[in-house]
Amino acid sequence: MSDLNVGLKLPGKTIAVTRELLRRYAAASGDSNPIHLSDAAARAIGLDGVLAHGMWTMGAAVQVVLEWLDGDAARIKSYKVRFAAPLYVPETGTTVEVAATVSALTATTATITLQVCCGDLQLLGGAKVEVSV
Repeated sequence: MSDLNVGLKLPGKTIAVTRELLRRYAAASGDSNPIHLSDAAARAIGLDGVLAHGMWTMGAAVQVVLEWLDGDAARIKSYKVRFAAPLYVPETGTTVEVAATVSALTATTATITLQVCCGDLQLLGGAKVEVSV
């Protein structure tokens, strides 16, 4: 990490999101709320259609940092986000783009700011990951 500096861009990631992925996440997480699985259920409460679980979005986004840390999750000190917009997933699927930049640095901690978007829509706001350096 000797080349670590504020402004350093980590390798980004494009994540394919499908309805099948949402079904698998629902089964694994125990969150089978029908708004994540059925257009009819989502529309019945005024949504535009099936949307991804917020916790899936949050977990998928932090993978950029985890990969940069070579899988060393113990180095993640904190992770904070604000859910800014729902991720609607049409039958044909969609993609999420994650970009990460070192935004602050101390002798012991790097703060990584994430930009998480689907097209022009920012899904997470104020997404920051603090990691041990």
